[in-house]
Amino acid sequence: MLRYRITNMTCGGCVKGVTATLREVDPAAQIDIALDRQEASITPATADAARIEQALREAGWEAERLAA
Repeated sequence: MLRYRITNMTCGGCVKGVTATLREVDPAAQIDIALDRQEASITPATADAARIEQALREAGWEAERLAA
């Protein structure tokens, strides 16, 4: 599992945007979002951490990888 703090994820619309970004990279991934903690957890099916981090940043999300 990969965990990220996404500091500019502040509302339900942001959650949808982050989820959409992660689904574009890995449509079969298991995604869990905790808006109150500004965290996204993802269990990738096909993508690796580098691809996920790149996609988040390219989409404008301020993502910092957290220890699992």
